[in-house]
Amino acid sequence: MRSDVVKLGFERAPNRSLLRSLGITRREMDLPFIGIANSWNNVVPGHLHLRMIGEKVREGVAAAGGVPFEFNTIGICDGIAMGHEGMRYSLPSRETIADSIELMVEAHRFDALVCVCTCDKIVPGMLMAAARCNIPAIVVTGGAMLPGYRGGNELSLIDVFEGVGCVAAGTMTEEELAEVEAAAMPGCGSCQGLYTANTMACMTEAMGMSLPGCAAIPAVDAAKLRIARESGERILGILWEGTTSRDIITRASLENAIRVDMALGGSTNTVLHLMAVAQEAGVPLDLDDFDRIGESVPHICAMQPSGPHSMQTLYRAGGIPAVFRRLEGMIGDCPTVSGKTTLQIAREASVSDETVIRPVDDPVHAAGGLRILRGSLAPDGCVIKSAGVLPEMWEHSGPARVFDGETAAMKAIMAQEIREGDVVVIRYEGPRGGPGMPEMLSPTSALMGLGYRRVALVTDGRFSGGTRGPCIGHVAPEAAVGGPIALVEDGDTITLDISRRTLELAVDPSELPERRRNWKPKERRLSGVLARYAAAVAQANRGAIQE
Repeated sequence: MRSDVVKLGFERAPNRSLLRSLGITRREMDLPFIGIANSWNNVVPGHLHLRMIGEKVREGVAAAGGVPFEFNTIGICDGIAMGHEGMRYSLPSRETIADSIELMVEAHRFDALVCVCTCDKIVPGMLMAAARCNIPAIVVTGGAMLPGYRGGNELSLIDVFEGVGCVAAGTMTEEELAEVEAAAMPGCGSCQGLYTANTMACMTEAMGMSLPGCAAIPAVDAAKLRIARESGERILGILWEGTTSRDIITRASLENAIRVDMALGGSTNTVLHLMAVAQEAGVPLDLDDFDRIGESVPHICAMQPSGPHSMQTLYRAGGIPAVFRRLEGMIGDCPTVSGKTTLQIAREASVSDETVIRPVDDPVHAAGGLRILRGSLAPDGCVIKSAGVLPEMWEHSGPARVFDGETAAMKAIMAQEIREGDVVVIRYEGPRGGPGMPEMLSPTSALMGLGYRRVALVTDGRFSGGTRGPCIGHVAPEAAVGGPIALVEDGDTITLDISRRTLELAVDPSELPERRRNWKPKERRLSGVLARYAAAVAQANRGAIQE
């Protein structure tokens, strides 16, 4: 065992003495040491209950013959950080989380790892750490919040964001918005729909790193406590079987995750995160893989925010095992941390509600819910959640309204200076220029709340999983490194064609070199984490990894 280097031999008497001070008994010195990385805090609603989940994991580890050692990682709530300078720190936190777990695992020589986590950057950060350390590992995701209610209707956080635009449009009063605000988020758990947090939980299960059913179980359901206990027990089985993270996280399992992503119509952020996990696992994965798989997998679940179904509804319909069942003829047969293969899980599952998880021959859309676009405005690619776009906006040409940053764009949107047909361009918000690719949920939600139906938004930044509408993100190369998005001017025609997977800037090619000669990048005064991140980060088409 890895931990033997810490505890065996007379030379390790000082090490054992410190362990004894923790209450470790002589008998426990002979047992495997299991690290439990927990992102519990009382800042993030999705993490508020993870202390309880961690307790169940510890019980399971001890019952199965291991010694649990629990430690914390950081966690940022994207919703609280949204719309201000705090959002620039969200994506960089992914790397900090991965680094912190590597430091704890390698310094203390844990034999195996259990990751207890929820929310947008925390789940991928922990997956990256598991792949990097390559020891036996299992992930317990914390589950979704229950829907809020007001006037007989279910609510989620997106209703509050879009309510801001409704107030600006005069279709909702501030008093009504206050009622929505108070009712939308009833307790602990990640935000209710298939936003980034819950999409990443689904991806974790789909790639085989969580026990079957884990992703969709609501945070407050006792089944979440039971699966946490079972995961704590199961990590010992994984250890004795000699299975490491890279035995689970493979090219084939990542492709399964993408298939499930396409079937669900998940967050665009999964493109960044799955590529980052693949990088840590030593697996080649790029934008073309998402495009290829998206062509062959139908979109079969109309999940929030683009459809009516919450994560609780997906859970009642059978969760990810039921999605596996639907995709049985498409998914690869890969090992999972449960000891069963994906096809075994699929064949044991059943679909409880066909209106939620639809048959593949009666899909919501014939192709997957995410699409990669390329063209003169995004030579290295960009991403759109096609599942969230109305049919009449799959093809669109309009004049550019250009803003150097989210704040200026939000001001113009709230002042209703945007016209139907416009293409709003928000630039200098990419991995390096942002830095940190801040999410644009405030502008996109304001557009929805204001009632716009024929406005597209293009950015080198990111979108929240809660975004819906014709919103194109991750434009690469970004403006800060001189990508074509830096050269767009007000009034230029931009053409979007989702069916053809293109994004074009209709400007005479001979004019662009002249614009480039006069172009100077926007400079931000940076220090600390953001300065280090901006200096090392790769472009979005490579997952915004640190090089």
